[in-house]
Amino acid sequence: MSKMELRLAGSGGQGVILASVILAEAAVQSGKYTAQSQSYGPEARGGACKAETLISDDPIGFTKVQQPTFLMALTQKALDTYTRALPENCLVLVDEGLTVPENLNGHRVLRLPILRTAKETVGRAQTANVLAVGCINALLGITDMETLKKAASLHIPRGTEEINLKALAEGVKLASAVPGEGNAPAARSEKKKGAKQ
Repeated sequence: MSKMELRLAGSGGQGVILASVILAEAAVQSGKYTAQSQSYGPEARGGACKAETLISDDPIGFTKVQQPTFLMALTQKALDTYTRALPENCLVLVDEGLTVPENLNGHRVLRLPILRTAKETVGRAQTANVLAVGCINALLGITDMETLKKAASLHIPRGTEEINLKALAEGVKLASAVPGEGNAPAARSEKKKGAKQ
């Protein structure tokens, strides 16, 4: 990895900013350079919002995402709003319930049940953002699983550690189950851990 430009999008209240902050924290703890920013639409809660994270092996000059290498969208409005003029090499992750717009033809698009898994498997819909962090890290290989857990624990509300770490693990499982994906170090280490138990 030399440089990743991540854009996470959803609606206000879904926690995409927290997800972005956790990924940035994990990158910093892994010795990488990072820059994180966010913006809301006109309506704070319920409106489209995005959070962006730059991760690099080298010092970062310009701190805004210009050519996203990865984009995640959790709502249709966010997907339609923030996917315009994406580079062709940008990997796109969307929730399974979204309709992929025609402008993403030719892009590598993964559709995963992020919101449904958070609600039905983890048991709390509000953990979808942390579950998404597990997916993203498994797909991109930002850091190892232990570092990711530490980064998440620094930013999630006290008292929610157990359910959020479960969400993180479920996110890794989702990404690892996609053929040809989930081969990042974090995904592999999680598989090994499961095999020993």
